[in-house]
Amino acid sequence: MIKFVPEPHLLDSPRGRDWPRLGAPRAPGRGGAPGNSADVVIVGAGPAGLAVASALWHHGVRDVVVLDRDGRPCGRFFDRIDRLGQRVLRSPYEHHPGVEGYRDCELLDFARLHWSRLTGVERREIRMAQAGHRSVVPVDVFEAYCDHLVTSHHVAERTWQASVREVLPTAEAVTVRANRFTVTAPHVVLCLGEERRPAPEAWWGGGTPPRGVSYWDDPVPAGGHRRIVVGAGLTAAHLLTASLEAGHEVHWVVRETEERYQCADVNSSFFRPEGRARFDGVDRAGRLELMGRHRRASIMFEFRPRLRRAEAEGRLVVHRGESVKEVGDGSGGVVCRLESGHLIEADRAVLALGTTPSIGGGLLPPDVVAERDGWPALDERTLGYTRAPRVSVVGAAAGLVLGPAARNIDGHRVATARVAASIAHSLRHERVPAVAGA
Repeated sequence: MIKFVPEPHLLDSPRGRDWPRLGAPRAPGRGGAPGNSADVVIVGAGPAGLAVASALWHHGVRDVVVLDRDGRPCGRFFDRIDRLGQRVLRSPYEHHPGVEGYRDCELLDFARLHWSRLTGVERREIRMAQAGHRSVVPVDVFEAYCDHLVTSHHVAERTWQASVREVLPTAEAVTVRANRFTVTAPHVVLCLGEERRPAPEAWWGGGTPPRGVSYWDDPVPAGGHRRIVVGAGLTAAHLLTASLEAGHEVHWVVRETEERYQCADVNSSFFRPEGRARFDGVDRAGRLELMGRHRRASIMFEFRPRLRRAEAEGRLVVHRGESVKEVGDGSGGVVCRLESGHLIEADRAVLALGTTPSIGGGLLPPDVVAERDGWPALDERTLGYTRAPRVSVVGAAAGLVLGPAARNIDGHRVATARVAASIAHSLRHERVPAVAGA
């Protein structure tokens, strides 16, 4: 059998190109405060929050307040991408934060409209997408497209910088308390994404990492020639590639006996209606089993030639089937002790241990989240919390309803379609005036 392995130069798309804009939108609401009420409050302005705000705009729901810790739509998302030196997305062209059911300019159309700005490799990917094949989306194109959505759906002027402290639902409304203000609305949508998974306490006793140890989304100090990367997923691959390109000697610790290379981070069938129907057709235990099996770490095929070549040349040492036992200070750097007893010494160690869904804990009362097996209790039709139907989720937190694809951009579209339609329907009926004399 012949297996197609995509070429690694797809990873080299340019970053920071100048893209035409629809106009200069009003800057996000970093200072000041929104009004104390709105129809909908969206917590989180990443790709999921952008999808929800855009969909509500199409439903005619314009009194929307978006609260985000950074205050820039998708700002934190792209900051993290650039921190990794990432140039392409794993999601193909048909997966994008547009709005299902409306004739918005889609990501593939957007890229074709800016054909002259694309490289020859990127143009070939467009042709692959048009022919129905998997294709890689450049980060630069995706960011320009998100900016297009922000401007065309007036999201920036509805976005406010805030750290949300509490989300307090009642039967009639939901109050969102942030660091600088409070907003009350009939509906709230949590688009909280995922947070990094911390290292086991046993590695160094918990708390702040030792000197020279950092997580993947922390700035890594410059200096030092030797690096350790711990993790088996796409984030680890980006860290490895950046370190190798900088000329570092790199050790890679992979718990599994072999790396997993695949196109998407979950089985592609879960992106399609039949895959979601497969997930719907099993009980809770079956869903948990599917989530555990299909949310495992993996790496885009495009990385394999580069990483295999670096290993053959001795620039990359891969410790397969090894688990970390302890991480601590060494003489002039970091010492990583593996369960096998092997010691790795380096100047820096970077941890890419995966992520966990943010399900509303710490914001909502625990009895509302009703966490069980790491998942919230949600209404499968509306994605509202069963104990607080005026609060909905879009993103990874909907995984036990929508399946492994819930955390992906295409999963956001499916969730957004349900949530936006449900909220718009509710608002319309809540505003029906009483009939005179009735």
